[in-house]
Amino acid sequence: MSPSRLSRLETAVRTVLAFNEAFNRQDVSAMLQQLSADCVFEDTIPSPDGTRYVGTQSLAQYWQGFFKDFPQARLHIEEIFGLGNRCILRWRCDWGDDGGGQSHLRGVDIYQVREGLICEKLSYSKS
Repeated sequence: MSPSRLSRLETAVRTVLAFNEAFNRQDVSAMLQQLSADCVFEDTIPSPDGTRYVGTQSLAQYWQGFFKDFPQARLHIEEIFGLGNRCILRWRCDWGDDGGGQSHLRGVDIYQVREGLICEKLSYSKS
């Protein structure tokens, strides 16, 4: 593998890791710093195709609402690997409810990174 290809792969993985670290802090501002202005995010719900969000303003509103609804959400990385400007992340998201119960969801995100920023995040889950 050429040094430039290796550098792109490392950049993609590091960018996705930084995004997910910010997710676990529920730091929407830091999450947005990892996204391109025209970033596309496809959520897992509603089935079967999810909802598509485009642009950092739309994504800021989405993530703020998500953390309001799931204040205890935490993403655990089960596996991560890169393929050029793509990064694949297998995850488990855990959260609690008001009654003290715990829930979780497992899934996969397929990221595309352009110029060091996430420009696409496609999410798929087991339900």
